[in-house]
Amino acid sequence: MDLARIVDISATVAATRSRKAKVAALAELVGGCTADEVGLVVRYASGMLRQRRTGLGWRGLAHLPRPAEASTLTVTEVDGVFERLSELSGPGSQRARAAETERLFGRATAAEQIWLRGLVTGELRQGALDALVQEAVAAATDLPLAAVRRAAMLSGSTPAAAEAAVTGGEDALAAIGLTVGRPVSPMLASSAPTVTDGVVKAAGTAGDPVALDTKLDGIRIQVHRTGDEVSIATRSLDDITSRLPEVVDYVRSLPVDSVVLDGEALALGDDGRPRPFQDTASRTAQATGMAVTPYFFDVLHVDGDDLLDRPWADRIAVLDRLVDADHRVPRLTTADAAEAERFAASAVAAGHEGVVIKNPAAKYEAGRRGAAWVKVKPVFTVDLVVLAVEWGSGRRTGLLSNLHLGAIDPAGGFVMLGKTFKGMTDEMLAWQTERFLGLETHRSDHVVHVQPVQVVEIAIDGLQRSTRYPGGIALRFARVVRYRDDKTAEQADTVESVKALFGTPPT
Repeated sequence: MDLARIVDISATVAATRSRKAKVAALAELVGGCTADEVGLVVRYASGMLRQRRTGLGWRGLAHLPRPAEASTLTVTEVDGVFERLSELSGPGSQRARAAETERLFGRATAAEQIWLRGLVTGELRQGALDALVQEAVAAATDLPLAAVRRAAMLSGSTPAAAEAAVTGGEDALAAIGLTVGRPVSPMLASSAPTVTDGVVKAAGTAGDPVALDTKLDGIRIQVHRTGDEVSIATRSLDDITSRLPEVVDYVRSLPVDSVVLDGEALALGDDGRPRPFQDTASRTAQATGMAVTPYFFDVLHVDGDDLLDRPWADRIAVLDRLVDADHRVPRLTTADAAEAERFAASAVAAGHEGVVIKNPAAKYEAGRRGAAWVKVKPVFTVDLVVLAVEWGSGRRTGLLSNLHLGAIDPAGGFVMLGKTFKGMTDEMLAWQTERFLGLETHRSDHVVHVQPVQVVEIAIDGLQRSTRYPGGIALRFARVVRYRDDKTAEQADTVESVKALFGTPPT
């Protein structure tokens, strides 16, 4: 398939808000694939590279060659270039990477250059989420969506499910089952603003009981064991078994021959409270350092018995028999909204993120943010100053998008704490493009630097240590709430007030 075809469909998907229109466009794309390229095309349609690392980033793509007049690239050729880039290392690799990049982008049209840059940098915001692509695969192959979704879950891969659907139909999809040792896509939670809203959303019927799991601020882990063989995967299905020997040892101690567990790995302080998320993330990135403790909240398989289609309450009964209380996520089952509120408040007071409210009758459905699991966590807002803005890509091409956010430095000026492109409506994007071009002081590459006068209210989930920013901290999950024209830059939050919002600052 020609790369231009994917770029055109990507533009179509990005240009519409209609879910039906997005699915129709993606289904047309899948329907035009050959069997040997459908997996790759589905990845690209989802905005994902097949290769985990290419060595390319914004800096390496800041200065591109003149675009080609006509498109000649195919998706297979592009994948080949990225594969060669992923294999480069050692002396001379930087020069070789630059040469490969020059050749690739030199053959790309202007539209293809923009699309490829977005693909490489992870900023291909075209609205083609995994769930939409699964719908498109079902539509293109005239197969049941439930069968496609289940195959994607059990294989841990929408591209793999697409290949099965195209090459073997429903029988091939049905043949994909849970295999101990092969990670499955994890079940995800939707969101609610309050515990009361979350209880109603998860229960489905007023007055029905729900379960509340404490939402730990750790690393999601899925642990598979067959005999003494144990493997651990992250939420993104990366293998981190060698980095967590303490988790391996614990799961080996369980009185089973085979099991698949879903949970979190969490670093704790001497006082038993959770350490900052960054400590856990750093520990799970290497095999040494502070110990982490595994906490489990679901079980998908035990000794030959798949539990995915069993109600949550049945799965938890199995989990409670198998895993001791010290390694289970703290939990409450109640139909009392006030009791649920108190439990959630105690979880936050103990240093955790919040709660995940669950329907006891729910099956384990991976990769979907349905109403069966609902997360609720407190949201903090800070007033910061916009220091610079990056040009957008994909659907936001031609608009100023990614904000550079700063807090007041008591020593003078502002300290950058992070960036965000989230939470912006089309109207906001148009307004801020005009606003910040009017405040422009100078440019560097794709960044427009502006006078530090515009205050913006930002919602964040927390802070983490950072060597990237001079303040030593960075915002976690920042998104725009609104612009504050009622405040001057001098009335924005200081670095100290941002830190104080979370008690003891990250150290």
